[in-house]
Amino acid sequence: MTDPRTPSRRRRWLTLALAAGILLPSLWGFGTKFVELVRLAQGDAEGAFAIAPVTNYLLASSGFLLLFFWAAANGMFHDIERPKYTMLDNERRLDERRADGPRSSPQRLFNQGIPYGRP
Repeated sequence: MTDPRTPSRRRRWLTLALAAGILLPSLWGFGTKFVELVRLAQGDAEGAFAIAPVTNYLLASSGFLLLFFWAAANGMFHDIERPKYTMLDNERRLDERRADGPRSSPQRLFNQGIPYGRP
């Protein structure tokens, strides 16, 4: 019996075909534009104004890419379901706090594990 979590061979090939169909033209377009930029920087004075913005774009993009890889390597995407349950628990606590009204003292809220002050 096959594991239902394992993708079928057909689905795997379809995913690879779609990825190649999307990524290869994008890579070709970016590569040709980058070659144009390098040629522009080497001699054309009219297009030299574009070097600084494109360099900033490349540096910012590479920074975000490195941040993504760092997050993936440190397990930031392992449990993507927990934040929604944490949010619901926080909402429940805030609703309980509002229901207590002005009678709730900071010490009582602290003992219950509810932060007092900023909601």
